[in-house]
Amino acid sequence: MRIFVRAKPNAREVRVTKLDDTHYEVSVKEPAKEGKANKGIERALAEHFGVRPYEVEIVSGHLGKLKVVEVIR
Repeated sequence: MRIFVRAKPNAREVRVTKLDDTHYEVSVKEPAKEGKANKGIERALAEHFGVRPYEVEIVSGHLGKLKVVEVIR
């Protein structure tokens, strides 16, 4: 399943908000440095979808706020 994510690093709490069937907003506590926020986003989405973290992969948008993420179910 391919989804589109708007990243919100440096948030007070971890939150995954579904905007529609394929668009999500993910807030994570990690800063947007050295890929820390990306790892946090992958972990948050894995927990949200009930899959293991290695089954979630950011395929596009590693350096921006808009990301394309592949979730293997």
